[in-house]
Amino acid sequence: MSTPESPRPRRRDRAATRAALLAAARLRFARDGYDATGVRDIAADVGVDPALVFRYFGSKQRLFAEVTAGAGAEVAAGATAGVGTGAAAGAGAGAEEAGDDGGAADLPLWLLRSAVAADWSDYAGEHPFVALLRSSGHEDARTQLQQQICDSYVRQLAAVSPGPDRELRAELLSAWLLGIGVARSVIRTPRLAEADFAELAPYFAEIAAMLLNRPAAAADNTSNTPAAAD
Repeated sequence: MSTPESPRPRRRDRAATRAALLAAARLRFARDGYDATGVRDIAADVGVDPALVFRYFGSKQRLFAEVTAGAGAEVAAGATAGVGTGAAAGAGAGAEEAGDDGGAADLPLWLLRSAVAADWSDYAGEHPFVALLRSSGHEDARTQLQQQICDSYVRQLAAVSPGPDRELRAELLSAWLLGIGVARSVIRTPRLAEADFAELAPYFAEIAAMLLNRPAAAADNTSNTPAAAD
């Protein structure tokens, strides 16, 4: 009678393990910040040897760089889609005022909804840039975050802002967006923390139109914007 063969050890799925490590790092960096997150913590969350973090990413710094690049890509891709489709339901009056460029006029409202109402559970429930601000005390992390914010917010807003000082005006609006996120989810100022997109949109649209030197988009323009969290 032959002896049954021992089961072969299951081969590790490299892509799945790498993706799991990236997801764990994304959550850890968002919740705890760069300095408080250790490679061993990330590996333990996935149940693998810490050496795999270095095998797949090279270093903690490079892992953080990939997390921030991914965050920037998510925000930027959504914003680009919003401009391309006209980020809103019943673009109606807003689109008419902006002519054929109605999608560009909707960009600030798309970014606002992304900041206050989208489902960012992969980043501990906060907008990626607000969550990753916890790492801004580390110089390398701050440089990565600055690059992503400039790529995802400032350049896109400047591109739809005619007239002089477009970069300055885009940075002012970007700073306001980040400040709204910080006040809502970190400081939790009472009235702003409880306000929803519908309450904030009319005020935000008016100020954004002034800063970007554009007609204001209709404040009820909300289709094709990020899905609200449950």
